[in-house]
Amino acid sequence: MTSSNHEVSVANELSVASQSDMPKESSITTGSGVAEILRRGPRGAMLIASVAVGMLFLGWLLFYFVLFMRRGYVG
Repeated sequence: MTSSNHEVSVANELSVASQSDMPKESSITTGSGVAEILRRGPRGAMLIASVAVGMLFLGWLLFYFVLFMRRGYVG
């Protein structure tokens, strides 16, 4: 067996092994899998947005009470 034939043989074995490890039909490609992902998508986006807004609000409160309230009334 020559070097190039050996490389081709190894490449074929790797492609067969990787194809056998994969499921025949992924649940994402089915209609119910896509519907499930789309149904859960907005909930995750709202969670991330809520956490971000909550962190901004807590940061604003921190600045307000630590910096502005300490100065007292300026006028």
